Amino acid sequence: MITSTAWRGKRYAVLGLARSGLATVRALAAAGADVVAWDSNEKARDALSPSLRLRGEGRGEEGVDGASHVPLSPQAEREIVLADPVEIDLSGFAGVAVSPGVPLNTHPIAAKAAAAGVPIIGDIELFAEGRAEMPAHRVVGITGTNGKSTTTALIHHIVEAAGIPARLGGNIGLPILGQDPLPEGGVYVLELSSYQIDLTHSLDCDVAVLLNVTPDHLDRYANFDAYAASKARLFAMQRPGHAAVIGIGDAPSAGIAAQVAATGRGADLTRIAPGACLDQSRWPALQGPHNAQNALAAIAACKALGIPRDAIDRGLESFPGLPHRMERVATKRGVLFVNDSKATNADSAAPALSAYPKVHWILGGKAKTNDLDACRPGFPHVVKAYTIGEAGEMFARLLEGEMPVERSGTLAAAVRSAAAQAQPGETVLLSPACASFDQFKDYEARGQAFRDAVEALG
Repeated sequence: MITSTAWRGKRYAVLGLARSGLATVRALAAAGADVVAWDSNEKARDALSPSLRLRGEGRGEEGVDGASHVPLSPQAEREIVLADPVEIDLSGFAGVAVSPGVPLNTHPIAAKAAAAGVPIIGDIELFAEGRAEMPAHRVVGITGTNGKSTTTALIHHIVEAAGIPARLGGNIGLPILGQDPLPEGGVYVLELSSYQIDLTHSLDCDVAVLLNVTPDHLDRYANFDAYAASKARLFAMQRPGHAAVIGIGDAPSAGIAAQVAATGRGADLTRIAPGACLDQSRWPALQGPHNAQNALAAIAACKALGIPRDAIDRGLESFPGLPHRMERVATKRGVLFVNDSKATNADSAAPALSAYPKVHWILGGKAKTNDLDACRPGFPHVVKAYTIGEAGEMFARLLEGEMPVERSGTLAAAVRSAAAQAQPGETVLLSPACASFDQFKDYEARGQAFRDAVEALG
């Protein structure tokens, strides 16, 4: 795991004990920090130690009521105290490390930490603090509303294919603190959500990439400008001479590029313009205009790392793609079935509609917006729409008059109906333009249900 001697002897609170939170607790404890850990979910608390039996009894460290000492592992130098950081005195703490899923605009920990003068941080900030003690390396950070998972995985794949040690982390793959440090010359490739950027103040990326900024996560920000400003911070943390790659297909991203250039960093900046003409025929996992932009951003980032163009080309050709992102599931009776369950808003669904000439479009779920305007350029490609989930009726009303619409209700019913009506050469596409939480645990469960429904067709 990645640790730092700078944490030794300091006190930290960790709020949220999913994968990144557990990795944070382990890294801090292994470094000799005193850790208070908490999650509102009892099962998540139990994951700290299978041997925990007396949770909530007695008094914890320094008299914290209801706290329990938990020996995290034989390697940990300190005990872990289970206590809600909102309920204890945070005076003297070095930081409160929160999960990116904790809504700081509404959660009381924000005011509690501010009153104590304690910074709120995340695992990415702890990674940044630990970099000085790691073998010489470089970091590529990728953000954007849409496309960042594919672009992050693509850059990582190209770097590894070029023979350079690499780690994938951040909002994708394994928690970065839980991974072993790379040998000298390695590259850490980090997908960074706006939430993760909010929780770091010292991550100086050798290459920072912004793909786009469109409305999303507005329940966490005062307004859209605040959301865009969060993305812009990735570049504000960079030192001069470090590379910036920015897509300028939307006004906020173009504005961020102008801000970077205005700081005198024009020579470090690569702008990725929309509509570039590329031969994508040799890249089976990178189809559609949006993937042309993702590929251009990855090419620019890898060039900034000094990777030769022939090695970049080999990586583009061999990239396998990611599950649930325009994933080719099967071809049955000449009909292609594509799982794009990761498309959880209209902007991220639009590219898949444009990538296939004749589409039977399955959409719906828990809507993030009440329109599908971003998808309109792809409407001429749609043979028929099949609406599902909570947003099904709203989307059906929006699309009627634009295309034939069927109110399918469930994903399984939509797959059966679309498969029965699609002709050879056409595509049945799950690209929901919605979150999944009305009918599924997450977008991955929804994508797996689509795979299962396709397999059940026989």
